[in-house]
Amino acid sequence: MTMSGQILFDPLLPWPVIAVLAGLSFAGIALALWRGLSGWALRLLAGAVLIGALAQPSWQMEERAPLADIVLMLEDRTASQRLADRPEMSETAADTLAARIAARPNTELRRIPVLDGDGNAGTLLMGALSAALAEEPRGRIAGIFLLSDGRLHDLEQAPDLPAPMHLLLTGHDTDWDRRLVVENAPGFAILGEELRLTLRIEDDGAAPDTASTPLIISVDGGEPLRFEVPVGEDLDLPITLPHAGLNLIQFTIPTAEGELTDRNNSALVQINGVRDRLRVLLVSGEPHAGTRTWRNLLKSDSSVDLVHFTILRPPEKQDGVPVNELSLIAFPTRELFLEKIDDFDLIIFDRYKRRGILPSIYLDNVRHYVEQGGAVLIAAGPDFASADSLYRSPLSQIIPAEPTARVVERGYRPAVTDLGARHPVTAGLQGADSWGRWLRQIELEPERGDIVMTGESDRPLLILDRVGDGRIALLASDHAWLWSRGYEGGGPQRELLRRLAHWMMKEPELEEEALWAEATGQTMRIIRRSLSDQVGMVTITRPDGAAEEVTLREIEPGRFEAQYDGPEIGLYRLSEGDQSAVIGLGPAAPREFEAAIASGAALEPVAEATNGGVMRLEDGVPGIRDVRPGRPASGRGWIGLTPRDAFETLDVRQTPLAPAWLVLLLALGLVLGAWLREGRS
Repeated sequence: MTMSGQILFDPLLPWPVIAVLAGLSFAGIALALWRGLSGWALRLLAGAVLIGALAQPSWQMEERAPLADIVLMLEDRTASQRLADRPEMSETAADTLAARIAARPNTELRRIPVLDGDGNAGTLLMGALSAALAEEPRGRIAGIFLLSDGRLHDLEQAPDLPAPMHLLLTGHDTDWDRRLVVENAPGFAILGEELRLTLRIEDDGAAPDTASTPLIISVDGGEPLRFEVPVGEDLDLPITLPHAGLNLIQFTIPTAEGELTDRNNSALVQINGVRDRLRVLLVSGEPHAGTRTWRNLLKSDSSVDLVHFTILRPPEKQDGVPVNELSLIAFPTRELFLEKIDDFDLIIFDRYKRRGILPSIYLDNVRHYVEQGGAVLIAAGPDFASADSLYRSPLSQIIPAEPTARVVERGYRPAVTDLGARHPVTAGLQGADSWGRWLRQIELEPERGDIVMTGESDRPLLILDRVGDGRIALLASDHAWLWSRGYEGGGPQRELLRRLAHWMMKEPELEEEALWAEATGQTMRIIRRSLSDQVGMVTITRPDGAAEEVTLREIEPGRFEAQYDGPEIGLYRLSEGDQSAVIGLGPAAPREFEAAIASGAALEPVAEATNGGVMRLEDGVPGIRDVRPGRPASGRGWIGLTPRDAFETLDVRQTPLAPAWLVLLLALGLVLGAWLREGRS
């Protein structure tokens, strides 16, 4: 507790007015002195008393309680600070400084841990400092200590600092690290087109001279490829994605002896493979209402290139019109079905029947095309039940059902089978009870494949099958167009045909047996789609090689899911039965390990602006001294604090320097004395 006093003024008139009156008073005194009046000194004193009375001085006494100075000490505990002996070095320095500050009089310490930022934000040191300053009175801050490796990611948010800031660096001068950098990894790439990734292997710190190092590349967790690559040079790496959907490419360099960490020796790049254009060949046997439905569906998809031929003039047609007057073009059978058939992703036969236009050798080539990975969709009409049916051709070896030659010509409502409720082509098609009727169906005898929809009297309506590496679908009706016209309320015709076409073109999201995962931060959602009623447990192999099993829960027919929190960043392998998948959790290259060598270069300008300094803890914990504001606050083996001498005012008392009656008597006495003295003279 201390007492402090000072003189305060509470003028009765504005200061300019008092200044004018003082000027007039001194002018009169100067005139009296010039004229040789003997009372000028008394007049001067009288004027001073009156001017002082107008200023109304008083003596103020304050009772003060001193406040302790505050020192902020931010302890960096992010991932890069957990390397080598940095945690022990930082903890020892923090405890030593805390003990020294505790021994100082009138000083308090605030220890503030700084943890990893959310997601991949890195070290947010300046954000933590700003938050700490906001909670303390700036007038009491005597100094700021940062115990860190100097690697931060929010330097632009550095606040205005009221006291010296000192960076105490962890790490050693002899530290070195090798890291792998992927500079231009795209999120999407076109299948079949070459993309280029730029890689660079860099050595930081006191690294040994190394000309090259092995680089290991693995796609989707497959067999790794090993290359010898130079260090410190950009590598232009050409890559062609192997499949549609998510492709995971892992780059790894082996851990070198003595390097600081291997956490930045790997990079996981995730690229979605997309088809540039899907080429579809639509062959219509004869014009009918459903032709426009197929054409509109395929033309509405901007990713589909459609080639459409309709047989308007079959060979048997004889109408006497000269050939040179016809505007029709000849069906390019050889070009389409022999030379360029492999250019198409899907071939659709819409109510097509054999008329001698496509010889058996061409249809046999279509069969071979399917077995080698192509796709054929047959939208059957009455032609499929006739003697000229496509089934009476080499295609019978891959068509999953045989027509009985019977055509059902009565109304029925299409329905999804139990198996179809689990199949991605028909799963989730809602409102089956309100679907409109179809009026024709071709009777089939199933031979193989999956029956996902039935029609009249539960007869097979839509059959899907895999043949070799390809796929085939048989729709036993040509009345799907009734739904697009809204007949009796219509139905999900567009969605059904879209799914059907994309399933046949092997879009990953429509695979009936599939295992994949979706990542959000360090959490993955494991998804297993299956036509079976039950699936086994999923085995998860973590980046460190440890394995564990997770039970899946069926959330809807044919779809099983589970949530899993990955304990570390890296590549996870999933397997269940004959299904497998890989997924990467966390960033491709964690921000905390982009640069792992301790350095004060980023924070040195901030420290110098406050007269603070940057020192390495491997040289010892610096001592603490008091320095005056504006003076250098760091030197060899010491860092400085600026005492703030802050206080809290407990009581204030004000007392006039002289009472009004005393001022009045004193002024009158001086004036009267001057008059009497001058009168005697």
